[in-house]
Amino acid sequence: MPKLDFDIITLGHGSGGVLTNKLLDSGVFDLLTNDILEERHDGAIINMNEKIAFSTDSFLVSPIFFPGGNIGELAVNGTVNDLAMCGAVPKYLSLSFILEEGLKMTEFWEVLVAIKFACENANVKVVTGDTKVVEKGKGDKIFINTSGIGNVHPKANIGKTRIQIGDKIIVSGNIATHGMAIMSIREGLEFESTIQSDTTNLNHTIINLIEQFGNDIHLLTDPTRGGIATVLKEIALTSDFGVDIFQRDLPMDDQVASACELLGIDPLYVANEGLFLSFVDASIANSFLEVLQNDKNGKNAKIIGSVVDTHPNQVILESSIGGKRVVSMLPGEQLPRIC
Repeated sequence: MPKLDFDIITLGHGSGGVLTNKLLDSGVFDLLTNDILEERHDGAIINMNEKIAFSTDSFLVSPIFFPGGNIGELAVNGTVNDLAMCGAVPKYLSLSFILEEGLKMTEFWEVLVAIKFACENANVKVVTGDTKVVEKGKGDKIFINTSGIGNVHPKANIGKTRIQIGDKIIVSGNIATHGMAIMSIREGLEFESTIQSDTTNLNHTIINLIEQFGNDIHLLTDPTRGGIATVLKEIALTSDFGVDIFQRDLPMDDQVASACELLGIDPLYVANEGLFLSFVDASIANSFLEVLQNDKNGKNAKIIGSVVDTHPNQVILESSIGGKRVVSMLPGEQLPRIC
């Protein structure tokens, strides 16, 4: 067993930040290392006569019903989107439940119906699965695991190693919406709000962009746990370049901004579930943005920054008033049980 910096698992180990990376680096990636796993992307691209993308994820959001969705559609959309970030056309899902004794059947049925509609919207099929039940008090109503597989689009060439100096970074819509939708109904943090989660499938949007811009799309990734800040920092740390982003260009709903300010939460670190970041060649950035803004999932898309050859391994945010600060990973958990 490797020497670890901690004796027990804490909520912070699920944050997507420093503790998560320490846990993965000292355990999972060391013990299970292989060239595919070391890509550390949202899904794995596997050569099996043709390129296949494969991804898996677990969902334990609390509460299981939230404004704009529930844990069922979140599970489908999350795995579908991870495959889409690989440039793949999602085809099949596995679906596994861990149910807590005492869960109301009406609630389970509502989750199942949401799964059905999410699959239809994404044009994927659940083809295998499993169900387990734990004693009352040993779970939290329902946990879901989904795995997905799909064919990589022939025009897709997605990977961190393809990022180049000068690439533009585009976010597909308003940030921090999902996380603040959850926080708006958490016990002790309730406030007047109509914020709804942005959970949705992005695969149709992504495939349309790949068909039009193909090789000029260098990387796609969805900023779920840990938000935009964590994703950009992870990318910068594993490269020889830096990233500049600009606060004035970050799209955010006014209610979300107010909620973040009220709760003292930095929106850069808040989870998103219907959002993606694109690293694209500067020559096609404006055309890419125009196409994306004409899509229902990209109407609020913005160019938020670029890849630079200064300050390697660092993400620098320029504030609305011109100041600059280094964007770091969260040392612990900001919003537990968010997805």
